[in-house]
Amino acid sequence: MIAYTMVGCNDMPKAHEFYNALFAGTDVKPLFKTPHGGQFYGKGNGSPMVCVGFPYNEEAATVGNGGMIAISCDSTEEVDAYYKKAIELGGSDEGEPGWRLENVFYGGYFRDLDGNKLCFCKMNMG
Repeated sequence: MIAYTMVGCNDMPKAHEFYNALFAGTDVKPLFKTPHGGQFYGKGNGSPMVCVGFPYNEEAATVGNGGMIAISCDSTEEVDAYYKKAIELGGSDEGEPGWRLENVFYGGYFRDLDGNKLCFCKMNMG
């Protein structure tokens, strides 16, 4: 259902370094750049993507209260690995990986270097 989502950044080189390292060694790759140097990441072939870039209005990127992006993983081990990598790269903890919602949802929450809140998750919907 979702084609892509975007997180704003204020320091493009640092953001690229963070996300390139976060997704290194996985099937998530840098796919293409925006005209202003932003970067789309994804698995390709029509899968949902995440874009990291400057706000279109050229104002400072800020964090929305209550806004978050959840990225689907294939296993709880993958959630754990992404979460651990995000923290190692300087992301801040917003909730360690674990089961939530009566064991329907396994997620690990963090903020990137610009304060954007993300979650890696695995759904267990039967």
